[in-house]
Amino acid sequence: MTNGFRRNTALAGLAGAALLLSGCGINTIPAKEEGVKAKWADVENQYQRRADLIPNLVATVKGFAAQEKDVLESVTKARASATQVTVDPTKLSDPAQLAAFEQAQGALSQSLGRLLVTVEKYPELKSNENFLQLQSQLEGTENRIAVARRDYNIAVQDYNTEIRTFPSLITAKVIYGAEPIAPFKATATNADKAPEVAF
Repeated sequence: MTNGFRRNTALAGLAGAALLLSGCGINTIPAKEEGVKAKWADVENQYQRRADLIPNLVATVKGFAAQEKDVLESVTKARASATQVTVDPTKLSDPAQLAAFEQAQGALSQSLGRLLVTVEKYPELKSNENFLQLQSQLEGTENRIAVARRDYNIAVQDYNTEIRTFPSLITAKVIYGAEPIAPFKATATNADKAPEVAF
């Protein structure tokens, strides 16, 4: 055998191996996993945006409704709790972590809903420019949260399908030890409706 023949055989073998590997998800699986992590970061970002709006909303309402101290305190406490619960992006396959995160966010949504219902008692507050701007920002943020959760779930479905279908299934189990990632599910407490923010 000549050196040229051996070299051509080796190159053909390498090309064949590369073709086989490209079809088994060796690059696709990590790319899709990173996509899921990025979408989860978007979800957290939108919840953080909502948490950042709440102190201004509470301060605005407090100026008009000082006697609603217990409602204001419950919103502040729920916000503090919600910002303490985070999900490690490397542990997105643990549904318990996502459930704890959503439970904390759901408690904040409920407290925020009670605050906004309280505002109904104060017509002068409902016409306050700062309050109206905050209300509008909050409505927009709730919409962004819904979109971010939807996009996350689409990325999760794409990833989970990839690691469960042949031939990527083999690569997912053997090379990466990949586990399905948990989709975002609304808790029973806030699945019925979003916080009431329209007057």
